[in-house]
Amino acid sequence: MSDARRLVRAAAERLAEAGVASPEHDAAELLAHVLGTTRGALFLLDRVDDDARRRFDELLARRAAREPLQHLTGTAGFRHVEVEVGPGVFVPRPETELLAGWAVDRAREVAAAGRTPVVVDLCTGSGVIARSIADEVPQAQVHAVELDPAAHAWAERNLAGTGVDLRLGDLATAFDELAGEVDVLVSNPPYVPLEAWESVAVEARDHDPHLALFSGDDGLDAIRIIAVRGLHLVRPGGVVGVEHADVQGEAAPAVFSEGGRWEEVRDHRDLAGRPRFVTARRPR
Repeated sequence: MSDARRLVRAAAERLAEAGVASPEHDAAELLAHVLGTTRGALFLLDRVDDDARRRFDELLARRAAREPLQHLTGTAGFRHVEVEVGPGVFVPRPETELLAGWAVDRAREVAAAGRTPVVVDLCTGSGVIARSIADEVPQAQVHAVELDPAAHAWAERNLAGTGVDLRLGDLATAFDELAGEVDVLVSNPPYVPLEAWESVAVEARDHDPHLALFSGDDGLDAIRIIAVRGLHLVRPGGVVGVEHADVQGEAAPAVFSEGGRWEEVRDHRDLAGRPRFVTARRPR
């Protein structure tokens, strides 16, 4: 058995004992990071030198203490891009790729109709949704806003050179000059109920900024603001898509259905079959 395979096997056992949800994956990712290779090529390596073993063990101890994997590697992959992440910014989750894909598809539809898609990403965090849209729909005019200065600094780094209009500001007041012009409004806002504190994974609860996690007693405060703000920003016939907690599969759509302000309100499930994001269209 190669050194790499032996090290990963022992490390995975250690991470599993620490309660890490994906011990084999994380152990391999950390060793690949230390060795400057990929998980796929990792087991082609016969020998791991002492210095690499020491650095791997240091990172392993931090992961066993439930520091997020992405903080240790410094990056997070998302759809077709990779962004830098670390303390002070929400780590992108794979489930959010579905919401980003929905936004990409809607922007492409606008482009196919011969117009320049105008897209706004509220609560952009690391900037990963905005960057994905700019990457996959290069003709789109993409705008993004983030309230937290620390997260905004990460977004600045990740969106540099992409053409995305990034601003430091509040989702409730940003982009007044785009009123009635936005084709696609997308957001992964804070949505965890304050009462759900104990159920949040240690990696998120102890390392993600709380401003990106919690949103009032029922977790819907930010979503309510987006439902109202969207009516100001989105053009007639334009669309909005918002991520929510899996327990909000009825509550989040109800925010958009209330009073008939939005139409075609629909909830979407993630790859695990859990309610994940709501979409709606502004009446024409």
